[in-house]
Amino acid sequence: MPEYAAFLRGINVGGHRVKMDRLRTMLEELGLADVSTFLASGNVMFSSDSDDPKGLRDGIEAHLERGLGYEVPVFLRSPAELEQIVAFRPPESTGQVPSSVGSHYVILLDPNVRQEVRSKLSLLASGSDRFHFADSEVHWLMNGKLSESQLFDRELDRAMRGIRHTMRNMNTLSRMAVRMASSSPGG
Repeated sequence: MPEYAAFLRGINVGGHRVKMDRLRTMLEELGLADVSTFLASGNVMFSSDSDDPKGLRDGIEAHLERGLGYEVPVFLRSPAELEQIVAFRPPESTGQVPSSVGSHYVILLDPNVRQEVRSKLSLLASGSDRFHFADSEVHWLMNGKLSESQLFDRELDRAMRGIRHTMRNMNTLSRMAVRMASSSPGG
């Protein structure tokens, strides 16, 4: 049975409070198995009979919107895709690798928006904030903490306006990848 990691935008931020046991129950109502949450910020792991990630995502989003009363964008990744995200290392040939990265965040996107996002975020890159583009993710490396970045809040929000996305700290993604690998058969 295929496994998935789901990253939900807008869970337990901006006044949208959802207890994790309620979220697990809502996903189990869709027939998803082995549902578990990680932290209280919309990180979910589960198994499904479906091998159609887009259909699965659309079904989850519709069910959550009906149950919660607001839109919840969902970004699915397979265990292999999650492993690929956490295996990322900045290309040293760019000359943009800082001597020490203070924070590493990953912006998760839908497929087919890469060029639009690349154009917008490339304009925001600086010595303190660097972006590296993958298929459906953007790795954001910064010298300090997220809250210290001049892009945090207004600039990044402006650049990403109208583009479905959510963002996670690389530490969270790494811990989820380890957890998924250990729960897989043979893991």
